[in-house]
Amino acid sequence: MAHVVLLGDSIFDNGSYVPGQPDVAEQLRRALPRDCRVTLLARDEVAAADVPGQAERIPDDATHLFVSVGGNDALQNAWLINESGGSIGQAFTQLAQAQQKFRRDYQEAVRAVLTRRKPTALCTIYDAVPGLEREELTALSVWNDVILREAIRAGLPVLDLRMICTDPRDYSSLSPIEPSERGGAKIVAGIVRMLAGHDFSRPFATIYGAPPEE
Repeated sequence: MAHVVLLGDSIFDNGSYVPGQPDVAEQLRRALPRDCRVTLLARDEVAAADVPGQAERIPDDATHLFVSVGGNDALQNAWLINESGGSIGQAFTQLAQAQQKFRRDYQEAVRAVLTRRKPTALCTIYDAVPGLEREELTALSVWNDVILREAIRAGLPVLDLRMICTDPRDYSSLSPIEPSERGGAKIVAGIVRMLAGHDFSRPFATIYGAPPEE
């Protein structure tokens, strides 16, 4: 019997953005066999530095952990993109400093989750958000680079949300940075595919995206 725990931010805790429709956790409960459980520890507005606190509440009988965090860290540094003036070199220096802080916070988050010694998967930050400017899209790659490097370092599989939530309809009409019911369903499908097909006993980073088109 699987007991899946969802940690991180509103990518999983999207109930407020899909009123009257099932959120990601509920869709996952419906997608898994009836004897499986889903625990939602993820919370809206959470950043990477908050994940160790969530890790302390992981149930002892959890069988699989999924972590999706980083989008709010990127939002907290959006001013770097919008700020005018200064040289390109100064902008890159500031972006590098922000990335370094995120790297430290994300490493600590992964470390805290792995101390529970449960099969774990990480998620990238999606980047097809409606209205996202080209500069913001480029900046997100800086945060995703941290996530992918840490996944490779720890030998963890990655659910690449960049390759899953690719359509404007995948995002909530109430807030374009949150998954809609449709986007949540696609994320859940990715989780289910990973649960069914990945060998978590092997410490080898594997990236899971959308299924191939038939």
